[in-house]
Amino acid sequence: MTRTPRISPLAENRWLWRRLYVFAASAGVWTLLAWAVRRVDPGAMPRVAEGLMGLLGLLLVLYLVAPTAQQMIEMLVQLRLRLGKGGGA
Repeated sequence: MTRTPRISPLAENRWLWRRLYVFAASAGVWTLLAWAVRRVDPGAMPRVAEGLMGLLGLLLVLYLVAPTAQQMIEMLVQLRLRLGKGGGA
């Protein structure tokens, strides 16, 4: 008797490319921050650093929310299908 491999219902197992993208983009932002510390006029540094930290924060939020957004879309599709069939549960 052969057993079929069990697939995890969590979307996180399928997000290899999202992880790689966020890792690469985060490394790029940190590289820009290091470059900015060396090159930018000291008076403009706080504004440049704030912008880069905001971009890094946005990437981290997208990394954390993306699976939830996919699950929300699946729930909306299911709700739409149920409502289209007469609204029964």
